[in-house]
Amino acid sequence: MRHFLTTADWSRADLQRLLDEAKRLKSNPIQPRLKDKAIALLFFNPSLRTRSSFEIGAFQLGAHAVVLEPGKGAWPIEFEEGVVMDKEPEEHIAEVARVLSRYCDAIAVRAFPKFIDWSIDRQDRVIHQFARYATVPVINMETITHPCQEMALMLALQERFGGQCDGRKFVLTWTYHPKPLNTAVANSALLIASKFGMDVTLLCPTPEYALDERYMTLAKQYTSENGCSLTMTHDIEAAYKGADIVYAKSWGALPYFGKWEPEKPIRDKHKHFIVDEPKMAMTNNGLFSHCLPVRRNVKVTDGVLNSPNCIAIDEAENRLHVQKAIMDDLINHQ
Repeated sequence: MRHFLTTADWSRADLQRLLDEAKRLKSNPIQPRLKDKAIALLFFNPSLRTRSSFEIGAFQLGAHAVVLEPGKGAWPIEFEEGVVMDKEPEEHIAEVARVLSRYCDAIAVRAFPKFIDWSIDRQDRVIHQFARYATVPVINMETITHPCQEMALMLALQERFGGQCDGRKFVLTWTYHPKPLNTAVANSALLIASKFGMDVTLLCPTPEYALDERYMTLAKQYTSENGCSLTMTHDIEAAYKGADIVYAKSWGALPYFGKWEPEKPIRDKHKHFIVDEPKMAMTNNGLFSHCLPVRRNVKVTDGVLNSPNCIAIDEAENRLHVQKAIMDDLINHQ
């Protein structure tokens, strides 16, 4: 059974095949490839783009999407093994995943970390327990990675660069946010840029903002395989100089995971990491993007977001097309 849990599980060639299919679906969006099929969309966390694009994508392919919110319109779910279920959860993932597999042709899951203990959260238990018990394909709608966002970004970059992304300088920059956020999009941006042959620079305020070793190691492996480089720097000017792409994201420092008060003074000192016009002027007429939602004039200025070099809306639109390609591939081509 093939799932779409992380792009680390897929070769560059297979990911490119999905991107090529997404381009075809973008030009001819209404196709009954999933007629009479059903997909369960489980949201443990809020969503705007993800829910909209998956529901609409399923509709455009002729499928029915059922949206479930465990703990709200659906029963709370237990994910631990061997537990005595005398707390809030009413049913176990072993039953949930297998029952939904009898009803649906695919299951998609959005479940953020609990922000208590990174050693536990990094195991990504929720999505992996769904994959363990489901007998249909499982799709990651964002957990500790966000593979659908990666694919949307890559499609937007290939569209702007005519498919020629190899050798481009890709800057993944941390930006200030008033509260610490999930590292999922940053992890995913690092993976996709390195897998698709770009020279990747990770710009962050201090060494404490390095991403999880798992993703840093994979990025080193991918850049090495592609004859490219991976650099982590705290030097804003060095990072922006000559950049072809600037991708902005806020995330919390993992050494302070779940204990954010000591991290706050560090974050507050680095509000100048905002993406603004003077920084973008140092790039190679670089493109800018962000996964959205974005706090204007906190993470990035109005001027940058309103610039013709901003592809954030293109990236957001492409969520629809790449997810349709993924659903079609997993359901119809097992």
